[in-house]
Amino acid sequence: MTMKLRALIVDDEQLARQILREYAGEVDGLEIIAECSNGFEAVKTIGELQPDLVFLDVQMPKLNGFEVLELVDPPPAVIFVTAYDQYAMKAFEEHAVDYLRKPFHLDRFKKAIEHARARLGERLPEPAQLRAAASRSGDRFERIAVKDGSKVHIIAVDKLDYVEAQDDYVALHSENRKYLKQQTISNIEAQLDSARFIRIHRSYVVNLERIVRIEPYTKDSHVAILKDGTRLPVSRSGLARLNSLL
Repeated sequence: MTMKLRALIVDDEQLARQILREYAGEVDGLEIIAECSNGFEAVKTIGELQPDLVFLDVQMPKLNGFEVLELVDPPPAVIFVTAYDQYAMKAFEEHAVDYLRKPFHLDRFKKAIEHARARLGERLPEPAQLRAAASRSGDRFERIAVKDGSKVHIIAVDKLDYVEAQDDYVALHSENRKYLKQQTISNIEAQLDSARFIRIHRSYVVNLERIVRIEPYTKDSHVAILKDGTRLPVSRSGLARLNSLL
């Protein structure tokens, strides 16, 4: 028997959604249960409908495809549908079912569905694995998406003051607010511009533009004073990094 798949289309281009819908109509057992035109809609719809498969564009307004996957748990099987295949290759080559580079033909679409059915017969990657794969993409953050219940907050990196490790989470401090995200501080650090953000302590990464001064705290330790008066510990290795940049 043909494995039935409930699928969601996520693409900001109406023509791209129409082509996917038409191609899906040529495949037995493939049902398109909904369409989304942006990442926010996608996060909400995936949570509500729990599709087996998502056709996901990478470059979209509001949230891109990578950010959508960060915000859904557990992640569905994904076929990237994009003109920018280098993003899918770098970030999700180990976990994406397939990627379709626009423009593509029906035969290539059917092949991707075969891959999806084969993958769904196996164990899908854990959310942590997807996040780790995303962190290896080599792209620098310009914004960070954080899910808070049914809300999604977008933090511009320029407005990020510092990052604080809290067990399996990080606290992102921005404009006198704190946002919790399930991610390691090393993971976040790797995605931030090292010329602007520096690890001053095992538990803290700080925006250099927010530092006013460095003061001795004890004989062997220092603290960083930020513009808003926040005081953050500075380790010996962190002090050496600061001295090399300041």
